[in-house]
Amino acid sequence: MNDRTAEFASARPLLFSIAYRMVGSVMDAEDLVQDAFIKWQEAPDADIRAPQAYLTTIVTRLAIDQLRSARAKRETYVGPWLPEPLVTEHSPDPSGPVELAESLSMAFLVMLERLSPVERAIFVLREAFDFEFPDIARILAKTETNCRQILLRARKRLGKTEARFQADPAAAERLLDRFAAATRAGDLSAMVAVLADDITLWADGGGKAKGAARRPVRGRTRVARFLLGARRRFPPGGVIRRTRINGQPGFIVYASGRPLVAVIYDIRGDRIHTIYSVSNPEKLQKLPAPAQES
Repeated sequence: MNDRTAEFASARPLLFSIAYRMVGSVMDAEDLVQDAFIKWQEAPDADIRAPQAYLTTIVTRLAIDQLRSARAKRETYVGPWLPEPLVTEHSPDPSGPVELAESLSMAFLVMLERLSPVERAIFVLREAFDFEFPDIARILAKTETNCRQILLRARKRLGKTEARFQADPAAAERLLDRFAAATRAGDLSAMVAVLADDITLWADGGGKAKGAARRPVRGRTRVARFLLGARRRFPPGGVIRRTRINGQPGFIVYASGRPLVAVIYDIRGDRIHTIYSVSNPEKLQKLPAPAQES
């Protein structure tokens, strides 16, 4: 392994983390990182003073270009658009900064869709990765003052955000155990009991999955009924794998060894406040193989 390859390998986790938060797609993030590697190998030595800074600049600018080209597609997307789920069950640093973990949540990534590509880049670099403004300005070829103004505008556009990680992990797992048992038993009242009054279920099927809601489902009784109906459509012999997805509790349903749907729960206190369901097959290709049925 030559020096450049080794330096890139060292920076790869950071590059993927930035790219995924920017574009919301595991496949696209991996492609961006690979494109950055090619540019890195071709760059003249004279252009590289700080390898990690150079690579971060490449991948951020590539992500901005990717977002600009994807905007039209997302505007015509069938039903709600959700990020591609990322299994984080074996995160290399689960004790990392809260801001970094929070920036991986579905709620955070969906929120970022309100921002322009440049706003999103500055927000992600500053809020999630704590980059200093001189570094952000260099990456985006802007002045520090301009970057500060753009970040202020982005914060105003997003408004006040709620903390996503208020539930104790053990308590959240117990809550999900109750909810899963109630769902398997078809006990509507027991399901409703653990759902927040104002719960919303977002279902991303991309127009390619049967039974995915074209609009958000709101209210705990409606959400519970929708989930019971969805469970009845699970194929016989399906495998359910409990795991953590985007830093939050969830599960993946497999049929014939292939992922059918990924479900992520946003739990706050002793209630489930939001459920994200991704069944668009194009967004499930990077999920791990099924484990034993739970």
